[in-house]
Amino acid sequence: MAIKNQEYEKSLKSIETENVLDRKFYRPVAFPIARMLQKTRITPNQVTIFSIFIGVGGGILFYPQDFWLNLTGVLLLIFANLLDCVDGQLARLTGIKSAIGRLLDGLAGNFWFLTIYVSIALHLSHQYGTYWFFVAAVIAGFSNLLQSNVIDYYKTLHLYFISKSTGDEFASLEEVTNQHQQTRRGISKAMYFLYRWYSVLQIKITPQLQKLLQRLHQQYGEDFPEDVRLRFRKQSKKQMPLIDQLSFNGRSFVLFISVLCNFPWVYFIFEILVLNIVVLIVVRKHEKMCKEFV
Repeated sequence: MAIKNQEYEKSLKSIETENVLDRKFYRPVAFPIARMLQKTRITPNQVTIFSIFIGVGGGILFYPQDFWLNLTGVLLLIFANLLDCVDGQLARLTGIKSAIGRLLDGLAGNFWFLTIYVSIALHLSHQYGTYWFFVAAVIAGFSNLLQSNVIDYYKTLHLYFISKSTGDEFASLEEVTNQHQQTRRGISKAMYFLYRWYSVLQIKITPQLQKLLQRLHQQYGEDFPEDVRLRFRKQSKKQMPLIDQLSFNGRSFVLFISVLCNFPWVYFIFEILVLNIVVLIVVRKHEKMCKEFV
């Protein structure tokens, strides 16, 4: 039992960054699937690609005005999110990690929600006889990109303060730019180009965090003392419940209920108004924390 628990913990990035639903449902269910796949030739990237197709299929089923098809779409998206957990746990169990895998994993949710927004906009356009809902879909889509950017950056930052190895996915703009320049032409080059602009946005909206990192690096070099790491994580952890509201689990409840009740426009309001207010609060609180960190 102890060995199994150790193996389970190894499959997680860190329990500190896992939200309640992940800890109680997705991760425990994904773990035995990851262990089973560990004995096969299936790679984490293949699981990610499969999750993209499942999630897109679920999103398409939000277009018909049919409760049972919509419910099937909900179940497919839950399964896709489960697979999104499986690929990460499989990568950590097998040691098969790559920068492209991280980028692909980040894009998976974008593919799901792109399909969801288009399907809901079509659903509403046919229901109400106007295509103005596509404007809301576009605004919601850009809002989602911003929100996903913020949650990914702050959670990866928290992992970086656990240890350099745990937070090895946390990269500066210079590191991303160098990797982009060193990568040959092709899909990898294009993905790094997108990731570079993704990183630019993260840096632009977190000036106090950038100043703090610069100060810590000047004072301690590349490896921060343990007491500094612990103090930062203690304060960062207090932000996690609010940050989690921007995750798939945080938004999916409203999404699923609004679609199943045939009021999908409610989700657009939630995405554009409520979650954008949440992201502003998250950034403001985190920036204040970084400014006051001693």
